Amino acid sequence: MSQTDLVEALTTKLGAKLVAFIVTRNVSTISRWKSGQDAGEAALLPLRITYQVIQMLEGQEADSTIRAWFMGSNPQLDDLSPAEALRDGLNRETLAAARAFLAGG
Repeated sequence: MSQTDLVEALTTKLGAKLVAFIVTRNVSTISRWKSGQDAGEAALLPLRITYQVIQMLEGQEADSTIRAWFMGSNPQLDDLSPAEALRDGLNRETLAAARAFLAGG
């Protein structure tokens, strides 16, 4: 998946503000990335992990639930939201929290 497609998919599911929060950039930067400006590898990793989590949740949850899950406090993440955890580089922990959510915990 190209960077442009990745950013487009994420902003469609989560909104540009939440995507910007996860990668600690502003919304105008996210718009430039959607237009093809190179995001750089450091920003692409959390975007890819975010997309992976969305893909996991999509099979069982509605878009509104997925967005709420990313913003809500999560006990699996020491009460950080998954968006905060991804912003802080807690990629494995966020993936584990998504698996626990899908398992009902």
